[in-house]
Amino acid sequence: MNFGGVDENVVTRAEFPLEKAREVLKNDVIAVIGYGVQGPGQSLNLRDNGFNVIVGQRKDSKSWDKAVEDGWVPGETLFDIEEACQKATIIEYLLSDAGQIAVWPTIKKHLTPGKALYFSHGFGITYNDRTGIVPPSDVDVILVAPKGSGTSLRRLFVEGRGLNSSYAIHQDATGKAYDRVIALGIGVGSGYLFETTFKKEVYSDLTGERGTLMGAIQGIFAAQYQVLRENGHTPSEAFNETVEELSQSLMPLISENGMDWMYANCSTTAQRGALDWWKKFRDATLPVFNELYESVKTGNEAQISIDSNSQPDYREKLNAELKEMRESELWQTGETVRKLRPERN
Repeated sequence: MNFGGVDENVVTRAEFPLEKAREVLKNDVIAVIGYGVQGPGQSLNLRDNGFNVIVGQRKDSKSWDKAVEDGWVPGETLFDIEEACQKATIIEYLLSDAGQIAVWPTIKKHLTPGKALYFSHGFGITYNDRTGIVPPSDVDVILVAPKGSGTSLRRLFVEGRGLNSSYAIHQDATGKAYDRVIALGIGVGSGYLFETTFKKEVYSDLTGERGTLMGAIQGIFAAQYQVLRENGHTPSEAFNETVEELSQSLMPLISENGMDWMYANCSTTAQRGALDWWKKFRDATLPVFNELYESVKTGNEAQISIDSNSQPDYREKLNAELKEMRESELWQTGETVRKLRPERN
């Protein structure tokens, strides 16, 4: 399929329908290991799509309790991690990056010949000199990475839609890795699947999360809000012009038909200003993005994540940083603005 003049390998639901995916995996037991960010959405979608899926999770944890609330039955479809791996022919390894490092010895001993090891992030394999995750040579090693959170994956599935995903094959030991990975991608609810590699997936993912998806956009929000407030604008006005209009009005237009279409549906004054200023913002941020990508490529960002997430007080420090953001005037104003949105009838 052609994207902007470049051909890419893409698989759609029309080319690989759900019925074919079920046929490919009819003799497989899929164990979803971890019930945190991606685990619930992928496992529930697989279950609703008619696949033989079980969940492996540490007992006596909040995630175990959440799995029970979602209808997974202890001893039938919900097991501790080791027992789930024993039963599985396909192991979906969906723990956090730090969790994958910690549990890897348990997973590895159950990777018997012919099984498949599935990831939704290229981190563990790409940075295996730091993670120690090196699968045996006689198993398939595959990846399906939905381009969004597990919550979004599940929500769009329930709405009858789909979240686009990338796919990759790191190791094809059985000769069936391609059919397996595409069937799993369709099974978890992908809109369409585009080909990548484990390395490219993690490089683009870490860059995107630190860049336009999360880090950069929060930084830009904070900077514009600060400038407006320092120049006498009220919190409500500053927030609406910085966040609310973007998220509620303009982003849906971009999603529907692209940036140029959004520009065409704004005032001529807005069009002129945007066209005059977008390249200045590109040129100002390009060095930062180059620095970011290099930090990802060298493994520096991976090591920072491993070191941080492995600390015993990681969760407390994370919550403190999120609390600081939540209690900033910018996002306290946002909380008020959201409450004032008219309810949908």
